[in-house]
Amino acid sequence: MAATLMNRAISRTEPVGAFRLSLNLLRNFSAPAAAASPSTENPSSDPIKPKRRKKKNLIEVAQFLPNWGVGYHMAKAHWNGVSYEITKINLYKDGRHGKAWGIVHKDGLRAAEAPKKISGVHKRCWKYIPNLSKTTPATTSSTSAAEVQAA
Repeated sequence: MAATLMNRAISRTEPVGAFRLSLNLLRNFSAPAAAASPSTENPSSDPIKPKRRKKKNLIEVAQFLPNWGVGYHMAKAHWNGVSYEITKINLYKDGRHGKAWGIVHKDGLRAAEAPKKISGVHKRCWKYIPNLSKTTPATTSSTSAAEVQAA
């Protein structure tokens, strides 16, 4: 290959100096090698960027909890110390959208007695709060009533 390039460079009618001839040879040898190197590299050798997880709306978070999350606590990711205890969920036909009602909790304590409609249910920033356990006031009151009758 080098011989054919050299013969082609020499066969030209214009006078070419030795220095210019060597630069042309270097350019010819380096150009295909540089062009071929990106295509021959493995894409796995590039630093792998982690995929961004798609955040979930409240309905998508609740669908994996028992009874669609009724009785469980959920909050938006940027809220600090505020959560909703879900009391009711109305689903649309597609199963990914709907309406939700809940009781506001601040720092783990109830801030309101009556449930209210939760705004921003379809925004993709909801998370499940596992620290606050599912509240079951009916079972705690029935056990205390049974203890009173037993005494």
